[in-house]
Amino acid sequence: MTSDVIGIVEVDLASARHGAALLAMMSGYACDAMGGGVDLSAEVKARLLSQLRGRPDYFGVLAFAGETAVGLVNCFEGFSTFQARPLLNVHDVFVSAQVRGQGLAQRMLAQVESEARRRGCCKLTMEVLEGNAAAQASYRRCGFAPYMLDPALGRALFWEKKLA
Repeated sequence: MTSDVIGIVEVDLASARHGAALLAMMSGYACDAMGGGVDLSAEVKARLLSQLRGRPDYFGVLAFAGETAVGLVNCFEGFSTFQARPLLNVHDVFVSAQVRGQGLAQRMLAQVESEARRRGCCKLTMEVLEGNAAAQASYRRCGFAPYMLDPALGRALFWEKKLA
C-alpha cells in the first residue's frame, strides 16, 4: 500500500462507515505499544461515538486505502488565554503499521492545520511520548516543537491526575 492511493477525509460521526473506521483505528492505536498495548474496553467502545457526537469541539480526519481505514487524527478545540483565540489540540494520531513511513501522518496533520486556520486558531498543540522518536521526527517535519516560554525555565511537561 502506498500513500498516493490513500484518501484523507474529515470524520463524519453520522456515517456508520466512519464510525466503524474510527473505532477500528482507536482499537489499533490502543493495542499498539505507543498506545499502551491494551485494547479499549467494551464499555469505552460502546460509548465513544455517542460521546464524540455530543462534543461540538471535536474534529477528526480519517485516512482510507480503498475501503480500509489506515489512519486517524482526533482533535479537540481549546482556548488560549494568552492569545484570546481558539487552539486545536491534536489528541490522537495513529497510522496503521502497513503504511507507516510514507508521510501519512504529515498529510493528515496538514488537513488538521488547514481546519485550525479556518477556525482562526492561534496554534496546534499535542503531546508525544518521550521515547517515540519516529513520531517526534514526523511532527517536527510538520513544524511542531517542544513548548517552551523561556529556555532558562525548560520545556513544558504534560502531567495528569487520574480521577475515579
